[in-house]
Amino acid sequence: MKKHLAVLSAAVAAGLALSACGGSSANTQTTAAASGAETAAADNTGAETSGGQIDVQVGPSPETIDPALNSAVDGANMIIHAFEGLMKFDKDNNVVAGLAEKWESSEDGLTWTFHLRPDLKWSDGSALTANDFVYAWRRIADPATAAPYGYDLLNLITGYEEASQGNLEALGVEATDDSTFVVTLKSPCTYFEKLCAFATLVPVQQAAIEAAGDGWSTAPETYVSDGPYKMTEFTDGSQIVFEKNPNYWDAANVTFDKIVWHLIEDSNTSYTAYNDGTLDLIKDVPTEEIPTLTGNPEFHVEPLMGTYYVTFNTKKAPFDNAKVREALSLAIDRDYVANTVMQGTYSPATNFVGAGVSDAAPGSSFAEVTREKYGDHFDNSNYEANLEKAKALLAEAGYPDGAGFPAFEYLTNDTAYHKAVAEYLQSAWGALGLTMKVDIQEWKTVTANRRAGNFDVARNGWVYDWDDPSNMINLLETNNGNNDGKYSSAEFDKLVDAARNTVNVEEHYDLLHQAEQVLLKDAAMAPVAYYNEFWLQKPNVKGTWHSPYGYWYLMYGHKE
Repeated sequence: MKKHLAVLSAAVAAGLALSACGGSSANTQTTAAASGAETAAADNTGAETSGGQIDVQVGPSPETIDPALNSAVDGANMIIHAFEGLMKFDKDNNVVAGLAEKWESSEDGLTWTFHLRPDLKWSDGSALTANDFVYAWRRIADPATAAPYGYDLLNLITGYEEASQGNLEALGVEATDDSTFVVTLKSPCTYFEKLCAFATLVPVQQAAIEAAGDGWSTAPETYVSDGPYKMTEFTDGSQIVFEKNPNYWDAANVTFDKIVWHLIEDSNTSYTAYNDGTLDLIKDVPTEEIPTLTGNPEFHVEPLMGTYYVTFNTKKAPFDNAKVREALSLAIDRDYVANTVMQGTYSPATNFVGAGVSDAAPGSSFAEVTREKYGDHFDNSNYEANLEKAKALLAEAGYPDGAGFPAFEYLTNDTAYHKAVAEYLQSAWGALGLTMKVDIQEWKTVTANRRAGNFDVARNGWVYDWDDPSNMINLLETNNGNNDGKYSSAEFDKLVDAARNTVNVEEHYDLLHQAEQVLLKDAAMAPVAYYNEFWLQKPNVKGTWHSPYGYWYLMYGHKE
């Protein structure tokens, strides 16, 4: 991770420079967007093959590709190719213009006005207007939608509380005309532009959704989109096919004519398909192959802003006991997991927020500031001492040597290192005298059961959607739709709410540091390792890029 950190930090710093709210000057990004398109076009100059098809595997069948309902990286990878919001990220991770060609914020930072590009169209050829954004954002707030990101994304907008109870018109969003979308915030937000580039906040077509109901996102005729591609096939368990959308405003710069998303659960099957030439890119590489792939130019390893962690169902005894949670957390040898089980492709976690996430000062690191102010919560150099403390905590909780502790299950899926980590945890917690069964399910079932609370303990992980520590820390807020373990702490909620509403950048980050410490001391979850992304990609695929948020951008690529 260290050798990539300078590049990542530069991208993060560039993104941070664009994130401030407030001020009376217009934040016009037309030139930046044009430069991004020109760069993509320049990258493709001299390509031996234009257009064509790229075949990729970024995961098995997703739980959903409805932008409002998705909370997984694999689904988001598809969504960013089918949809575009007010803004988007370029290859350097800067926020640039998307459907909004320019925008401005009021002097107090509360009113944001977005001016849409002229003559925008949906993939079916019908007109796209500011009213489509009003509908999409209200749909996210609608309690009937149960959008996982609803609270975290929209709680900063006036009227959200009323909207979340069913009064959708109370949400502070409006279309003053067909090309102008206005958002009113409760308080200034230091990263609002980044939120506007996030895949959940894209527009969706009301007519298509109301006609098809919940199944709208699984049929080409109703998955009406506004981005570089449109869906032409959806075969669950097999493939999803996207073809170039001629009605996209920037269609002239989109290169691949077709993307075939191969929905493969088994990494060995993906690897075989890659080696026989069926696939051009695979995310799920068999872990046993990694030692032989190291040094291969087709094998890529890049940092991700994210943390692999264990979620406890705090609504179930004995996981409602903080001492039990801390005992299970301390019994994990994080160094062994990251460097042996995960073969050095991850880094051992020392706190919840890892490297690559900014702090208040330009170019600063939240993780480094945490280390300076509080030290590392986990001492990964002294596992034996951690294990002894774990045993003592378990005894204090009423389960000496595991006596009386009920057998429980660990929910996971069987790709990458997930099964191997589960088997390690089974052994590590067995050393405490506990009996744990590994419950392996397909990915889309894992995400659904986690959200529904149908688990005891589960594997979890989060890759950042925007560069602010709140994006992950706030996951544990009581009302957050991604709070799978249903952890709740009044002290923690107060801190993150204050961080959300302060206009002082330094105070924002200081409050988040305090909130992280509450989570760690309460063992609200068990951080295990910090992510790196590893994948295989054919050398003739050029012009694509991978972001530290876990997304591949294929729309401007080509094959030589």
